[in-house]
Amino acid sequence: MAHTKAIGSTQLGRDSQPKYLGVKLHDGQTAKIGNIIIRQRGSKYLTGKGVRKGSDDTIYAVVNGKVKFTTVKKKKFDGSRRLVKVVHVVVN
Repeated sequence: MAHTKAIGSTQLGRDSQPKYLGVKLHDGQTAKIGNIIIRQRGSKYLTGKGVRKGSDDTIYAVVNGKVKFTTVKKKKFDGSRRLVKVVHVVVN
């Protein structure tokens, strides 16, 4: 007799936990030193002034100030350009 049922087996709770990625502080909100601004996988948002990127690509504030998002055209190595979003923390 087969060990598994003909209709298939369940996962029995082995699904991965949610990672809660995304923007945590929006444009114009105040950020303190160490506050997480964005949790991301890869470099969807790039770092600007007053922020740094962690080992898991999390962007966090290194100065106190207001969060500011800008869009710039970045030149790639092959000469083409792409629009990227850059995150800054501007000192009050």
